[in-house]
Amino acid sequence: MKVLFIGDIMGEPGRRAIARQLPKAVAQHGVDLVIGNGENAAAGFGITNELARELFGLGLSVITTGNHAWDKKETVEFIKQEPRLLRPANYPAGTPGQGSFVAKTPNGEKVAVLQLMGRVFMPTLDCPFQTARREVAKLKEKTSAIIVDMHAEASSEKMAMGYFLDGDVTAVVGTHTHVQTADEQILPNGTAYLTDIGMTGPMQGVIGIKKELAIEKFLTGMPRRFEVAQGPALFCAVLIELDHRLGKALSIQRLRIPE
Repeated sequence: MKVLFIGDIMGEPGRRAIARQLPKAVAQHGVDLVIGNGENAAAGFGITNELARELFGLGLSVITTGNHAWDKKETVEFIKQEPRLLRPANYPAGTPGQGSFVAKTPNGEKVAVLQLMGRVFMPTLDCPFQTARREVAKLKEKTSAIIVDMHAEASSEKMAMGYFLDGDVTAVVGTHTHVQTADEQILPNGTAYLTDIGMTGPMQGVIGIKKELAIEKFLTGMPRRFEVAQGPALFCAVLIELDHRLGKALSIQRLRIPE
């Protein structure tokens, strides 16, 4: 089985890149299930009901989020009704939505997706490691194939999660920093790992933001309203081949496709 996980989808350029590149990637690599991080889909900040439906319509089976999950007020109600739209599982009890979902491929095979968020340089949530241990045990009752989105700033925290879950999940892949890393590997006990999938969005910007605005913010230190950069887009994703029965990864491959 092959699972494709698309990195942080940034605004209209990111959605455009998916519309153009995803059908070709699915056909070329024989993809069975598509996941994507959509917390930046709405002009870089949050996701709306309409955009979530658009991404599902483009072929995504599950959408993860992160620290921008609640940037659009309407998400609070929509996420209660749409189990395929996840927020980090380590939000406190009572937070709307859920942190995991068990998806099915066209062949009926089950793949669980678990969303976690780090705490280093990020909003303070419950411990992602303790949450992961608890949630993975529950998901293993449903399927051996478990893909974890570790939405975090610090590479060290992502790597620690990879080794913490090595052998218990199929893959731990990182989102949030918008810069694709080159450290894809199969960890010793069979878990695929990548520190960051990268961003699916505008190539000519600063992590997806208009470069002029980002430079001005660094030069002056003053608050600045950011806007998504325009121009050619980049499609960043990771392809994971796995043994569904054992829940072990067989291979992991980065994809980085410019327009």
